[in-house]
Amino acid sequence: MDTHSPPSSAPAATEDRHPELRTAGLDQVVERALPRPDMVTAVIRQKVRPDHRVAYERWLHEVIPVAARFPGHRGVQVIPPGPGAMAYTITIRFDTVDHAEDWFNSDVRRDMLQAVKPLLDAPEEVKTVTGLEFWFESPASAPGPKRFKQALVTLSVIFPLTTALGLTLAPQFHVLPGIWARLAGNLAVATVTVFSMTYLIMPRYTRAISGWLSR
Repeated sequence: MDTHSPPSSAPAATEDRHPELRTAGLDQVVERALPRPDMVTAVIRQKVRPDHRVAYERWLHEVIPVAARFPGHRGVQVIPPGPGAMAYTITIRFDTVDHAEDWFNSDVRRDMLQAVKPLLDAPEEVKTVTGLEFWFESPASAPGPKRFKQALVTLSVIFPLTTALGLTLAPQFHVLPGIWARLAGNLAVATVTVFSMTYLIMPRYTRAISGWLSR
């Protein structure tokens, strides 16, 4: 079974461009409102009746392209069950909570879920996570990474990132008077750290070391 995400025929939603930011100063960029950090991932587990596996996989191939046509769709992954198991895990991502709700509350998904119910051995389980929560979310039925590994991975990113930002970004705020310089610098470092880790670093980093995390 192909577990890769199918291409979507709908164009991806993007933010409006602001060419003036190319020449904007640091203070102008910092004053801009931060984007809402609500990239959402839904982890769906469906336990299939042993004698209905072929029909279920046929249903999956039908429903995945339908979901991909909803605005804000950012990919889907299907993890088939291991030997002796019948639980499929589907992770589906949307760029915002609102877009995710449009799909999950849609009539078409309700109808497709009604059609697959006779093939399932139990009601589906759905868990949604946003932003930082998904760093170490285990998409399969296996237990998540050990806590000490999560701590080591997070520390290995936060320490060099905050050190670099502390030496380069924080000093830019020394023009502010007194304690405000330190507060503004710390806020800027914390903001860049959180958003960089959530959207850029941790998703790629945890995928790259997933083998070690799962051991």
